[in-house]
Amino acid sequence: MATRHPDELSAQQQLESFGYKQELKRSVSAVDLLIYGLIFMVPIAPWAIFGTVYNAADGMVPLVYLIGLVAMIFTVLSYSQMAKSIPLAGSVFSYVGRGIHPTVGFFAGWAILLDYLLVPTLLYVFAAESMIGIFPGSARWVWALIFVAINTAVNLLGVSSLKLMNRIFLVMELVFVVVFIIIAVTALNGGTIPGAEFSSAPVWDASKVSGPLLASALSIAVLSFLGFDGISTMAEESTGKRNAAGKAMIIALFIAAFCFVTQTWLASLLAADQGPFSDDAAGNAFFDLVEAASNSTWATAFFVVNVLALGIANAMAAQAATSRLLYSMSRERQLPKFLSSVNARKVPQYAIITVSVISAVLVLFFVGQIDVISALVNFGALFGFLLLHVSVVVHYVVRKKSANYLLHLVVPTVGFLIIGYVLLNAAAEAKIGGIVWLIIGAGVFAYYRRTGRTTDLSGPASDSTDHDPQPVATGEREGPRP
Repeated sequence: MATRHPDELSAQQQLESFGYKQELKRSVSAVDLLIYGLIFMVPIAPWAIFGTVYNAADGMVPLVYLIGLVAMIFTVLSYSQMAKSIPLAGSVFSYVGRGIHPTVGFFAGWAILLDYLLVPTLLYVFAAESMIGIFPGSARWVWALIFVAINTAVNLLGVSSLKLMNRIFLVMELVFVVVFIIIAVTALNGGTIPGAEFSSAPVWDASKVSGPLLASALSIAVLSFLGFDGISTMAEESTGKRNAAGKAMIIALFIAAFCFVTQTWLASLLAADQGPFSDDAAGNAFFDLVEAASNSTWATAFFVVNVLALGIANAMAAQAATSRLLYSMSRERQLPKFLSSVNARKVPQYAIITVSVISAVLVLFFVGQIDVISALVNFGALFGFLLLHVSVVVHYVVRKKSANYLLHLVVPTVGFLIIGYVLLNAAAEAKIGGIVWLIIGAGVFAYYRRTGRTTDLSGPASDSTDHDPQPVATGEREGPRP
């Protein structure tokens, strides 16, 4: 019987070529992946941190996001290459485990698990803090638990519910992006804010640009784009063609960057080069500018949309991504078996519930400690990215003898250096907390070895030097893993 080239395999056949049976529901189109990535990255993300970034970048906020785009291109290309070759829900865990070695893959997955477990908590804390601004005197933890309950319910209802909510929230966010552009342009043309006028200074002002400023901006910029990687965790639910996840990550990165740069350029112009915001004003600087350019009603509307985007839309996407990572690591026997249980709606129910419980507990401890959570989230993501870049070189150049040195050597090397620089200059809390987390991971790893549970990634791909899905005869399938 004739064989088919790997590029011609269906998404399900690609999965089965790795020795897995299809358990999650394949109903996520390429467009859905893109929408999911944009929701995870949050097109309106600059609103909440505009004042802080404005102060750090001496008013050149759009320059920060342009630097971030250039820096993250190397990481998203590395992700795309590994997603093409290893289209599994485990993301970095699967890429590094199969690209380098299962043991290294465990620590890559364990590191980025720190990011994925804490991101929902961080978002709930952000949203709860904002709700206090709308309803003074109410309890932060109550709002956080309400958001947890909403997101858990939607995720347990299945991928169809998640897709619908993602579409609704993305439309809402993009509508407000357009509304802000109209408000800003109208105010700039009408002289609503004294001294505010169109200028390219926020993008590049040679008199302010310096090495230290650019270095500081790089750290802020890279962390601002975290989230596109979540697309890779939906690989086993994708109905798209080969590497739909990789392509969606690249497109999402550029769309988000366009939204970030456009909004921050206009907001910086509205600030009218007023100098740094005070500590008290920095947190709500964007919304104060909206009010100055229009009225308090619009400012309140923007504030509410920001809360909903963080507390529901973004947190919901983060919870989905985290549950898929737990599902994948459990399936490989790296975490408790119950986490890979799939319900009738074809979603990892216990993994979703576990993320919810962890988030609910952590919220009670971390309310009011946004800086600490942010530092830990950043370490997990950056450490995982470092190993991702290494996996590209090992998988393609060392094992597959790829001659595409641009994509498989130059790109991951530059990406490694950028991420390494940011990680070395991360906050001390991030490094200490991250190292402690890795030590705990080493204990978990040792426990699994001592109890006789192998950390090898069994299945056809892990035993081959070519980790691309193997060609299978038409109509033939590999059996499910024992």
